[in-house]
Amino acid sequence: MVDLLSHHLYASPRVFVRELLQNGTDAITARRAADPEAPAGRVVIEPLPGGALRVTDNGIGLTEAEVHTFLASVGRTSKRDDLGFARQDYLGQFGIGLLSCFMVADAIEVVSRSAKGGDAVSWTGYSDGRYTVGTAEAAEVGTTVTLRPRTGAEHWLTPATVRELASSYAHLLDVEVTVGGERITEPQAPWEVTYDDPEVRRAALLEYGAKLLGSRPMEVIDLGVPEAGLRGVGFVLASPAQVGQGGHRVYLKRMLLSEDASKLVPEWAFFVRCVVDTSMLRPTASREALYEDDLLSTVRVGLGEQIRTWLLDLSVNDPDRLAAFLRVHHLGVKALAVRDDEMLKLVDAWLPFETSRGTMPLRVFRRGLSMIRYVETVDEFRSLAAIASAAGTPVVNAGYAYDTEILERLSRVDTEARVRRLDPGELAARLDPLPPGQEALVAPFLETARAVLRELDCVPQIRQFDPVTMPALYVMSQKARTQDTVRRSIEAVDELWSDVLSAFNDVTVEHRPELVFNWRHPLIRKITSYPPGPALRHAVEALYGQALLAGHHPLRAVDTAALNRSFLALLDRAFTDIPSLPSSDPEKT
Repeated sequence: MVDLLSHHLYASPRVFVRELLQNGTDAITARRAADPEAPAGRVVIEPLPGGALRVTDNGIGLTEAEVHTFLASVGRTSKRDDLGFARQDYLGQFGIGLLSCFMVADAIEVVSRSAKGGDAVSWTGYSDGRYTVGTAEAAEVGTTVTLRPRTGAEHWLTPATVRELASSYAHLLDVEVTVGGERITEPQAPWEVTYDDPEVRRAALLEYGAKLLGSRPMEVIDLGVPEAGLRGVGFVLASPAQVGQGGHRVYLKRMLLSEDASKLVPEWAFFVRCVVDTSMLRPTASREALYEDDLLSTVRVGLGEQIRTWLLDLSVNDPDRLAAFLRVHHLGVKALAVRDDEMLKLVDAWLPFETSRGTMPLRVFRRGLSMIRYVETVDEFRSLAAIASAAGTPVVNAGYAYDTEILERLSRVDTEARVRRLDPGELAARLDPLPPGQEALVAPFLETARAVLRELDCVPQIRQFDPVTMPALYVMSQKARTQDTVRRSIEAVDELWSDVLSAFNDVTVEHRPELVFNWRHPLIRKITSYPPGPALRHAVEALYGQALLAGHHPLRAVDTAALNRSFLALLDRAFTDIPSLPSSDPEKT
């Protein structure tokens, strides 16, 4: 049992320092509760010759009966149960915490004198479960724990390591802690220090954040949830962060609990790293993480609301800082806007979106528009944006995370906003027709194009559109896309499911993708006057493949075959009848 708890309850041996400090701090808390006139609490950590370590506190101490209760039956009872004080007064459980020392020592020696009176008592425990109890000499009330390193764990008890660990865990404790005679505790937490000038305080906290995070944060937010006895700060990261829940530094009653706590803030607030102290949140059994319960849920909601309020306040009072924030952390703000109308207003007014008119906030983009049209993928936007703009149909790129949901929710903050996904088929219908009299001239070309494209489940059109540099546009309307999806599904499944899916393919009108040739492109004018034949067929196949690639559309096997066939045929034609260079005679070189 000792081996199981000491080696498998904790993630790392480093926690033995924290557990010793917790035990000492809890003993001091118990003595203060029993005797308000007791001396100021202190914990003294002394590295000893030979690699041993001694930790002494002037807390309430233990009687012989309590030694048997807490140490002889390790972890059976808590301080609350036998000392009679409220659980929130204490950081840990004495017996369980002491077990962590067996990760670095084979034997633990405890000498304690109780403030309740009686002789000092000694207890020595061994990693194999044996222990001895006897009397000892101790002049002062309190407890001394001595560890002697086990083989292979000597480095954990070196002065430098112990000082580093003690400083990390205990620097905010409200009792005096010394290591080798040097005090490591601070009188106040950084967020508790008062300043006359708010900007001086902000600069000091940002400097503190830089030490913790390794880089200077963008902003600092004061945080507090009274229901959990929680106070602290949140640092807004200066660089983009991955969506995640970890990275928060949490102190429990001013003792460091975790440097990588999770689920402290809502998922959308991944751009914030919190440093907080709480007196009420519950730790897990190993005291290295927070226990998920209703109070932690309340804290998560409360901190999320404070981060949200900070953002809204920036939008009113400091637009420049908000713009700088959005450039880095737009993803988190968009995630919140999907379910929060106030944040949706902020996104609408301030967050730049990529549109065919340029990059601008949605509120600016929709001025003068009766309908906001968007496309759902970046590839679709790249292929259609210029054409849509030239056709008088401005479009928003909603191909990034949360963009579609935000656009669809715009009517919640602007009742006049009308939003609809752009149907490429609708766009094709808006393109300019051929000049008068040209239809008859291009009829032979269209007949060849229809024959070629019929094998590719596509139909040809000729229109005029900008940009002039685009010779052909592949367009698949929503209805054509739906029918194509059903056809592909039927081909991919077995006979049973094929019969089921065929019911969805029973349509009266068949919609197919369109290859729209651009009459304004010089190449299209040239090939439309070219006589029918293999060269023209290959040209149509090549333009079809180029339009698919330009629009980032997926290539089927039949598409790839057509593209390869046309490419090789046109290359062959280009090099036909070209005079060959005279061959060289190897014997003359």
